[in-house]
Amino acid sequence: MSGGGPVAGPPPAGRHEFVVEASPEPGAALERLDLLVAARAGLSRTQAATLIATGHVLVDGRAERASFRAAPGARITVTVPAPAGRDVVGEAIPLEIVYEDDALLVVDKPAGMVVHPAPGHWTGTLANALVGRGAAWGDFRGGIVHRLDKETSGLLLVAKTGDAHRLLTAALAARRVRRLYAALTLGHLDAETLTVDAPIGRDPRDRKRMAIVSSGRAARTDVVRLARYDSVDLLRARLHTGRTHQIRVHLASVGHPVAGDDTYGGGRARRLVGLPAPRHFLHAAWLRLRHPMTNAVLDLRSPLPDALRRSLETVAGHELNADPLTDVGFYRLDR
Repeated sequence: MSGGGPVAGPPPAGRHEFVVEASPEPGAALERLDLLVAARAGLSRTQAATLIATGHVLVDGRAERASFRAAPGARITVTVPAPAGRDVVGEAIPLEIVYEDDALLVVDKPAGMVVHPAPGHWTGTLANALVGRGAAWGDFRGGIVHRLDKETSGLLLVAKTGDAHRLLTAALAARRVRRLYAALTLGHLDAETLTVDAPIGRDPRDRKRMAIVSSGRAARTDVVRLARYDSVDLLRARLHTGRTHQIRVHLASVGHPVAGDDTYGGGRARRLVGLPAPRHFLHAAWLRLRHPMTNAVLDLRSPLPDALRRSLETVAGHELNADPLTDVGFYRLDR
């Protein structure tokens, strides 16, 4: 495993974990920690060495030198802090708010909006919009509890207080927040239901993609087929974990990529299903949870955006009712 080439700009903030794998070559020397971290976390060797020197890399919970050689089975934790010296600037960006009180709000994010600022997207993000509404970008990063990919639309949780953020994050980790997505996928499932339980991590061949890798983080997605058309299925996908690109990776891994997904093999279906570029057919349509402060049940729904509704009409071959997800039983708890 090599260190790879330089990465433009600062590394993306966040936490990465992986387990060191044994070399396929018997008797091969163990790899240096800086090279290992660079390759597995998608960093340059310089960035990896800096994180190691500043205590942001732990090997089985201990800080080590860049030259340290971790044995197979060791767990590496890499924490990339948010870049210093760049404030999130508030912007007057309209947001579709489907629920709000003193503790939290739920945004219906449009496709094309990035959630967190990053190189190439320092403005126009959901974070900029939230700061523009008065959110503080501090210890809990403006209150954003989870993410949606740029071209994925739908419901996203935002905490307005530190207590609400802590409780919502714990509820997500304990799988007490029901997150369900509508997806149009290529081909047909072999059965009406499917569970994909496979770990996800950075693709070792392309650091901009995710993949199913043995050293990745545990990930589970439950899928129910709601409708079958000539060459695509309409699915409901439920997340039990929240890994980057999880639904897209899991569905692609079983040969049924999300329609319009250029990254994971569904882009060839865009014209077939009538989707505008660069949109893919994945929508966070249903969010069900208990309020972190009152314990009241919140049942929040987002109808298909116009682009996805027109796409579904294209594959169905006829005009659909105002809420096609209701018609196919998307919101039924017994499915």
